[in-house]
Amino acid sequence: MEILKYVVIGIYIIVCLALIIVAMMQSKDDAGMSSAMTGSSSNNFYEKNKGRTREGKLKRWTIILGTIFAILTIILSIIYMI
Repeated sequence: MEILKYVVIGIYIIVCLALIIVAMMQSKDDAGMSSAMTGSSSNNFYEKNKGRTREGKLKRWTIILGTIFAILTIILSIIYMI
């Protein structure tokens, strides 16, 4: 059980560092409150293909790494309770 604990901690540290790096690489969204109130976009083609851009890929990886981070946190808490 000790080996499993150290393996999960190693993976956890790698995921933490990757999550920090990916989150820091994202650009700041400068749309502001005016876009939130009106819900309009100035470039409709860009909004439809946002997942294919660099920002879309970074956002997807942030969500994936955040989910893995949460799952590993739960697994580590279960391992330490045993």
